[in-house]
Amino acid sequence: MISKPNDIVSEKDVVLLVDSFYEKVNQDYLLSAIFNDFSGINWNIHLPKMYQFWNTLIFGIQSYKGNPFEAHLSLPINYTHFARWIEIFDETIDEHFSGIVADQTKIRAKSIAHVFESKLAHLNKSENV
Repeated sequence: MISKPNDIVSEKDVVLLVDSFYEKVNQDYLLSAIFNDFSGINWNIHLPKMYQFWNTLIFGIQSYKGNPFEAHLSLPINYTHFARWIEIFDETIDEHFSGIVADQTKIRAKSIAHVFESKLAHLNKSENV
C-alpha cells in the first residue's frame, strides 16, 4: 500500500516545499536563466525570504517583510514564465503533500502568479504606448 503524503503542517514542511521547488527551478529550461543568469539571485538570501513569505501566507506567521511584486518589475518575464512557475509549484506540492492546506497553497500561488502577470503585462503595455 502506498501512503499518501501528509498536508503542510509546519515551518519544516515549508522549508521542504521551498527547497524542493527551487531545486527544480534551478534545473528548468525556462526559469533557471531568469533566476540565475538575469537576476543573479543570491540563494542564501532568497531562500530564507521565501520561507518567511510562505510561512506568512500559509500559517499567518508575520515574519515576511517586503514587496514581492517590486522584485519582479525588472525581470524579463511574461505569461509563459508564470505558467511554468505554477506547473513546477503544483508538481512540487503534489510530490510532497496532500490535503486542504496543500490545495489552498496551490490556489494562493496561482492567484499571486495571475496578479503579478496581469500587473506586469499592464505596465509593459503602458510603457509601449
